[in-house]
Amino acid sequence: MSDLLERLRGRGWRMTAQRRVVAEVLDGDHVHLTADEVHARAVGKLPEISRATVYNTLGEMVSLGEVLEVSTDRRAKRYDPNAHRPHHHLICGQCGAIRDVHPAGDPLADLSAEERYGFTVSGVEVTYRGLCPSCAETP
Repeated sequence: MSDLLERLRGRGWRMTAQRRVVAEVLDGDHVHLTADEVHARAVGKLPEISRATVYNTLGEMVSLGEVLEVSTDRRAKRYDPNAHRPHHHLICGQCGAIRDVHPAGDPLADLSAEERYGFTVSGVEVTYRGLCPSCAETP
């Protein structure tokens, strides 16, 4: 059973066939699919699953905190099942490929008390942008 399925079951989330398929599609490392990509893969496993069901299921998973919604500028939102492993994202500015990265250290350590302006910081999102190896090779 996938980590995401285990987490959802642990929360007592009612596991319908549709929800299970969406969770299975999202399983894995470096998974950052758009809702349309999730739907296309889910249809391969459960042909009758609707686009609305996929969107609703993704929204529920995000609301539960079990999936992260990743925005990459003007591109479609992507869904990341690694919500419980602190990480940052490396995004290709040309093709939109996303990889999870786990740099050493605490990003808050670089933010002095003065730079916090009295904020109580509850989280950090770091995005590294550049070109993936495939796009960097393209002239």
